[in-house]
Order: sequence, then C-alpha cells, then structure tokens
Amino acid sequence: MPEPRRRARALARRWWPLALAVPLGAAAGAGYALVSHPSYSASSYVVVVPNNPGENSTAVNFAQAYGRLTGQPQVLIGAAAETGRTVTALAGLVRGTTSPDAPMIEITGTGARGEEAVKNADAVAKSLIAFGNASSKETGVRLVPLAPAAEPDAPASPSASLDTAVGAAAGVLVGALVLLTRRKPSATPEAPQTPQAAEPEPALPAQAEAAGAAEPAPGKTRAPAAAR
Repeated sequence: MPEPRRRARALARRWWPLALAVPLGAAAGAGYALVSHPSYSASSYVVVVPNNPGENSTAVNFAQAYGRLTGQPQVLIGAAAETGRTVTALAGLVRGTTSPDAPMIEITGTGARGEEAVKNADAVAKSLIAFGNASSKETGVRLVPLAPAAEPDAPASPSASLDTAVGAAAGVLVGALVLLTRRKPSATPEAPQTPQAAEPEPALPAQAEAAGAAEPAPGKTRAPAAAR
C-alpha cells in the first residue's frame, strides 16, 4: 500500500469522531433554524432629563435605575392593558438597556411579528415615562421620549448562519470528548521486585580444611581440659 494512503487511513481511524460530529452538528443547527418560529425585535428610546440644568450625573444615575425597573410589574401594568397581554407574559417580551455614561434607556420589545415587537416596545416606553414623571418633583428628573420603535425588516432569530456555527461548535466539543474517551490508558508500571536473600558464598578450600580439622572424628570425644 502506498505511504500517503496508509497515512490517510491512519488519520481517518484516529480522527473519525471529530470528522463525523462536526458536520452532524452543523446540520442540526441549520435544521433548527429552518423549523423554529421567527422572532422580531424593535427598540424604543427614552431620555432622562434633569429639572435643573447641569445635573447630568443625576440624570445618568436615574436612567440606570429606571432601566432596571423596565420589567417590573409597577411599570408593565399600564403597558399590559394596552397590548392585551398579562404582566407576566409582557415581562418576557421586553427588556431595558442603559448606558453607563448617557442618560438614555433603550427598551427592546420582541414578538412573533414586526408590528407586535413595535407595539410592545412603545407601550412599555410610554408606561415607563408615566411612571417616572409621576414622581418628577421628588427625583428632580423627568423622562422624555426620544425615538419610537421602528418595524424591523427581518426577524432577529433564528439566524441560519449563527445556528449552523453553533451546531458545528457543539460538534467539535462532542467529537473531542469522544476522542478523549477513546485514548488508550498509559501502561501500568511494573511492580517492584522484592529483593531475594543473598545466597551464602561457597567456602574456600583453606576454610573447608580448617573446618574439617576442628570437627572431632566419628566415635571419638574431645578430651576435657585439664583442671588447674
């Protein structure tokens, strides 16, 4: 077999989980984009203006505070009556975003159609303005509409390119996990061998003769030492 073909087969055997998972993930993401329902978004803008000129930092602080109140029931109760939705349902369709250095609130509404998204955003912006201006004397600021929401031309989601890329990235992750599980475990270290007892060295010829001379001959006993 030629060497390039052998290398190609070796690479295919090693990386096939990744090569299979990536296109499957991308296909799953593209399929999700085809079957999911479209969602439109539109944004309405509100500006916080100080009653006394020169207090811009106060306006910025109140803009951030009112932005966090955008999804609260006390603000949504008026918009819910205008849109025909419950407060809980409307809370999941709008969100408020603020800037750390500008007294502006962006209210984004979503809906199954473009006109629904515009209606949700404008209704919440109108309700927020009424809520904030009710205590304008105490806060020292007032809320003013800056720009109404414009009807979007295309849905914000799903996005075929984005969903396909997300699916491919998920395939990369799954394929890498499969590769990690298929990795062979490292060879276990051999058990240390217990040291064996050293064998006695063979006696030298001179030592053997001395030992034989020291032993009494068979049938004879060693004479006792003379008493002093």
